[in-house]
Amino acid sequence: MSEYGIVIVSHSSQIAQGIYDLIQEVAKDVSITYVGGDEEGGIGTNFESASKTMESNTADKLLAFYDLGSAKMNLEVASELSSKEIEIYDVPVVEGSYTAAALLQAGVDIEVVKSQLAEMNLNK
Repeated sequence: MSEYGIVIVSHSSQIAQGIYDLIQEVAKDVSITYVGGDEEGGIGTNFESASKTMESNTADKLLAFYDLGSAKMNLEVASELSSKEIEIYDVPVVEGSYTAAALLQAGVDIEVVKSQLAEMNLNK
């Protein structure tokens, strides 16, 4: 099991589930948690669900990915209140989380993973 886990926060439950399904094909040994949508099943995010998603991940060091600005905001607030080490990436959510998970699964050094993610930065 990788020392690092992946967290995905999306405004859509279907997007979050789809990204998780895709990543599971290449990273069976990486702890991945995700959340999408609001409590009623609609489009949205909130602090509570982002926080629960982070805390339910078995890894103590997390790479976090999101789709839109308010998801990032919720991740930031949740990470400030968490005892876990969390890094939020401003990269395309599918490509970034997939790349990170595949590299972690392959046992690539975390600094190489972070370098690869830095090349994807979007200035969101």
